[in-house]
Amino acid sequence: METMNIALPQSMKQYVQSRVDEGGYGSVSEYVRELIHADRKRRVEERVDALLIEGLDSGEPIAVTAEYWERKKQRLIERLNQADAPR
Repeated sequence: METMNIALPQSMKQYVQSRVDEGGYGSVSEYVRELIHADRKRRVEERVDALLIEGLDSGEPIAVTAEYWERKKQRLIERLNQADAPR
């Protein structure tokens, strides 16, 4: 595992240490790793939300049925076969 040093004002250092002590973390590093993990998760959720909104705003809705998925699957198989075909 790599090491990274950070500089914090005294007030932030005290806050982090209190979170470690109160939150049952084994170390400051464990607390910071959890913060980074939570930030990554939040960013992924924001991206999913943005994609969902983009999808909702993309036009008229279509019915997604078993037949739709079968046609979609067949078209993808055809595209893959065309890409693999010798030229």
